Amino acid sequence: MTDTLTAPPEVPEQEPLGSIEEPLWRVRLRLTKRSLVQNWKLFVANRIGLVGLVMIVIFALMAIAHPILMATVWPSQIYHPINGYDAPVSEKLVVEEVTDPVTEVDLTTARIQYGPFTEIGETVSISQQPAPPSFGGPNPHYLGTDPLGRDVLSQLLYSTRSAFFLGLIAAMVTVVFATVVGSVAAFFGGWVDSVLMRLADLILLVPLLPVLIVVSALFRISLPLLGLLIGILSGFGGTAIILKSQALQVTVKPFLDAARIAGGGNGHLILRHVIPNVLPLSFLYMMFTVTDAIALEATLSFLGLLSIPMSWGIMISIARTQGYLLGSLEYWWLLVPAGLAVSLLAAAFFLVGRAMDEVVNPRLRQR
Repeated sequence: MTDTLTAPPEVPEQEPLGSIEEPLWRVRLRLTKRSLVQNWKLFVANRIGLVGLVMIVIFALMAIAHPILMATVWPSQIYHPINGYDAPVSEKLVVEEVTDPVTEVDLTTARIQYGPFTEIGETVSISQQPAPPSFGGPNPHYLGTDPLGRDVLSQLLYSTRSAFFLGLIAAMVTVVFATVVGSVAAFFGGWVDSVLMRLADLILLVPLLPVLIVVSALFRISLPLLGLLIGILSGFGGTAIILKSQALQVTVKPFLDAARIAGGGNGHLILRHVIPNVLPLSFLYMMFTVTDAIALEATLSFLGLLSIPMSWGIMISIARTQGYLLGSLEYWWLLVPAGLAVSLLAAAFFLVGRAMDEVVNPRLRQR
């Protein structure tokens, strides 16, 4: 019986890092590029993340399209999301008893709206507000007009920019505060850890929406200020606690002791070793912060507690104040576009966050 020799398994070739004479910055750039390529392959393998990313790109194109349309196609006096006005006019015959509501109006209604001297048989011009979607004529309204005669599609596109702007501010503030607080608490420990974590526990115990409602009732809140408040409260709350647990795993690594022996100070160790290892998880929770920020902005706008000119929440609030919120689906264009936009954009960032979770957390990756 003869022994058979098996060839060793082939090891996949990796991109060389360069020669010894190559500058350090170029080696780091190559390592960063390799890491980004590997993480992108892991991300695209998750179809949920791709769906969320496509949805975010669509909303980004909507935000970019609005100023272009206003500058090239749409007349400002008609399609401006705040000051525009265009109410389609329909001709109706004044009759004593209405048999066709589309072409006739009763005498009592006609005299109330158009003057006491209106008589049966006259034709009156009725301004239709809100108008249903229209695709013809010189000024089509593809999603109709609101009760004030303003184009709903223009409002929808305009509000997309506000949602992205708010999400960006809230996400960046959350990343900065949560990363710094979690890293500092894990690195120093002791009373520093106790103070920061007790503050995080206190913020975590208080619901975010009631706090923002109270603050908005006391102060005039703009969109940047709202993003700052959401970012600070989220950064000092549960996100900081999670990032602290991640930073604790970094502080016990041997390379941190080696850097300390080499003469690295506390600031150097935190900035160059602890924070870079915590940032991937920070960017993951940044996506979930954007989801919360979009939902909170829509809620506060609906309640009339924000000082902003137009948003998806304000669009729904206008339909409510004019009596169209609890009605039938006859005026669907006043509620469905804005409500669907809030739900889809928030869901898009959530799906991207779930896909990034598999990239950041190796235990969730499919083997």
